[in-house]
Amino acid sequence: MIETSETDQPAFPAATIVPVRNTAEGMEVLLVQRNDAVRHMGGMWVFPGGRVDDRDAVAGGDDFQAAVNAAVRETCEETGLVVDPGHLLPLSHWTTPAGAKRRFATWFFLLPVDPGASIVVDGGEIVDHRWVSPTQALAESRHPDFALRLLPPTFVSLLWLERFEDCTAALAALADRQPTIYAPRMKPIDDGMCFLYEGDHAYEGGPLEATGPQHRTYLRGDDVEYRDWPEGVPTSKAGCND
Repeated sequence: MIETSETDQPAFPAATIVPVRNTAEGMEVLLVQRNDAVRHMGGMWVFPGGRVDDRDAVAGGDDFQAAVNAAVRETCEETGLVVDPGHLLPLSHWTTPAGAKRRFATWFFLLPVDPGASIVVDGGEIVDHRWVSPTQALAESRHPDFALRLLPPTFVSLLWLERFEDCTAALAALADRQPTIYAPRMKPIDDGMCFLYEGDHAYEGGPLEATGPQHRTYLRGDDVEYRDWPEGVPTSKAGCND
């Protein structure tokens, strides 16, 4: 669950890489598991990455290039992957909502990886890794008997990847679009939290249950539900409760 704060915290710049590879069964994505002992996102399955620090800065104060440098450095430290920054494609940008105890402004980059690349986790902050299809990862995150715990940015990224049969198709789709910007606004609900994105009828305020377009994620314990319904609640969902 997201820890909340009574005062707004600064959002620190960060970057993460979404490594993908082609296999005979289709596209797979690399997920790494954070150590349970780590205070922030302990036990969660995430993409490799981390916070931008002074080592990543470039002359002229180019924040985007600093994020690229951080993504390359953190991924190498956590997985052993040596990344060519020229192969990174911006996928999305996520800012942790105001009210969260720890906030980050994170670039997500897609990276095609050679199928034979070796992964060696650092054994400290990162304790495990898996190559898994987006469909399988999502299925495991939804199943009560599985422990594949995902946060909304990871879950939504996997949903986007699930539509493509291979890396080539995913990379081609990114070439024709701008990175999606997610600046969530957080609303508590009875059994968890709702994160509202631009385009949702409640993004600027108002009740969640009102009629209108929905672009939001529900986080209830470890269960994540993403809704991108520009026409409002589908007929099959009419009458359901938030």
